Amino acid sequence: MQEIYQPADYPDLLAGLDNPDDAAVWRLSEDRALVVTLDFFTPIVDNPYDYGAIAAANSLSDIYAMGGKPFLALNVAAFPPELPNEITSEILRGGAEKAHQAGVVIAGGHTVQDKEPKYGLIGLGFVHPEKLLTKKGARPGDVLLLSKPLGTGTITTALKRDQADPTDVSEAVGWMKRLNQTASELALAFGVRACTDITGYSLLGHAWEMATASGVGLRFRFENLPFLKGAFHYAQEYIFPGGSMDNQHYFGSHVTFADEIEESFRLLLFDAQTSGGLLMSVPAPQVKPMQAEAARVGQNLWQVGEVIEGAHIEVLR
Repeated sequence: MQEIYQPADYPDLLAGLDNPDDAAVWRLSEDRALVVTLDFFTPIVDNPYDYGAIAAANSLSDIYAMGGKPFLALNVAAFPPELPNEITSEILRGGAEKAHQAGVVIAGGHTVQDKEPKYGLIGLGFVHPEKLLTKKGARPGDVLLLSKPLGTGTITTALKRDQADPTDVSEAVGWMKRLNQTASELALAFGVRACTDITGYSLLGHAWEMATASGVGLRFRFENLPFLKGAFHYAQEYIFPGGSMDNQHYFGSHVTFADEIEESFRLLLFDAQTSGGLLMSVPAPQVKPMQAEAARVGQNLWQVGEVIEGAHIEVLR
């Protein structure tokens, strides 16, 4: 790509070439930039409405991770021709209602035929160029906050294998459908230095992206990490999506674990997530007031670690 597009030739492209992030960002003026993202995936739950809502929340999450406010979207869909209309309608309704909740207009889209359903959004948002959140900017001494629990990959894989407890699935669906809007607004209000959303590359994969972009190390404390109910059980059965193993293979050499953390629980930190929370690097003096405001507005924020010197990730017990 960079052989064709030289970053120096596009000074208004604030994110997308030499500094890839959760979304592309193009400066429109001194006080406004356009945030653009695209995401779609195959069904991870059985209910078509929930699938559509999760896909929409997941797509818009990249805009929130950049500190942006989404306003417009297009559907991207691939459906088998034999799929009943009532199912496709529910998928699209789930996406539309979630987008509407976010204040986003879905103004059209494109659909093709495929053997397996796929759905997501092209999302557009606005952000002030000086308030743009990226993966770059974390500093030693910052505190790491996380806005959603982990474990969606192992639970949805258990569902596909007919091994999941319905209450565990219901909890996971509820979190995946939750927008990262409030967490993003808090990040902007309290001067978060670096931010990313936790999706397919897992907590540790996306954390490594933040660490390398910022030129720092990260330290997590396993006992402080939030997990969905049932996640430990399915992890001990080694029920993981293929992407989790890929994440461990690709990012594992950059991570050291405390000896007492067993292998199945280590895999939970490489678990490929869908519509996960925001991982934020927060200046230490801002943590308590940010958590107090989060509690006031009903937003979960877990203190899960800190930014350190170095070029690695460590996970303590």
